[in-house]
Amino acid sequence: MKKLALILLPVMLFCGCKANNVNPDDDSAAVNKVGEEMSSSSQTDIESLDGTLCGYGQGTETDENNLPLGAKQFNEKYEDLDAYAYSTDNKKITLTFDQGYENGYTAQILDTLKEKGVSAVFFVLKDYAEKNPDLIKRMIDEGHTVANHSDSHPSFPEISADEMVDEIMSVHDYIKENYDYEMTLFRFPKGEYSEKALAVVKNCGYKSVFWSYAYEDWDTENQPDEGYATEKLVSAAHEGAIYLLHSVSQTNANILGNVIDKIREAGFEFN
Repeated sequence: MKKLALILLPVMLFCGCKANNVNPDDDSAAVNKVGEEMSSSSQTDIESLDGTLCGYGQGTETDENNLPLGAKQFNEKYEDLDAYAYSTDNKKITLTFDQGYENGYTAQILDTLKEKGVSAVFFVLKDYAEKNPDLIKRMIDEGHTVANHSDSHPSFPEISADEMVDEIMSVHDYIKENYDYEMTLFRFPKGEYSEKALAVVKNCGYKSVFWSYAYEDWDTENQPDEGYATEKLVSAAHEGAIYLLHSVSQTNANILGNVIDKIREAGFEFN
């Protein structure tokens, strides 16, 4: 499995967009396909929506409540498409982990979450789920949320709507069939999305979950110093925060318990 990387934009704006060259023959087929088990009134017409590729990043500027302005702007623009970068109705902090491949630290992370009484969201690729059934089962059994990160980790705006549906539902059906578990949350691979892609995800019955804080934790050959990482994570706390972390990080596994304690000491709580 190819290692995944997240590129954060060091600016306030939440996306940078470029023209999308994909020209699928008939995106309406995808709308019909994903609507099979949903009422027609809940479906969003994707035909008139913008397919321009946008790369998400919460930026560095924050408001008076320490909420990144990029995350705030994202919610304001896309919440009608069930897409969120922070929680508007839950003041607790949500820890999320992207599971691209297993690097031996997830069990330690799960141990810490259990010890601290914190529930997290794990966004899994299909390959990860297939190779790590014991960890998936443990996530479910211990009350965490197992969520969808696609089958093969493509940039969604660069594939057709039908291919987006296949990427989502392949993972959805696999988890449903093997664990009798219904996933409802999706995270876009590479943080790359479009208005049209957000609507396709919504039509699949999913909410799109981005993040209001992330840091450079994914490079296993260049792990951040534990003291530095702890300070960054604790100082970023804000109500309704969604943290993006990578479970391949040894630093994350080692500091997680201390980070949870320090954020709680600062007056915040976790889901």
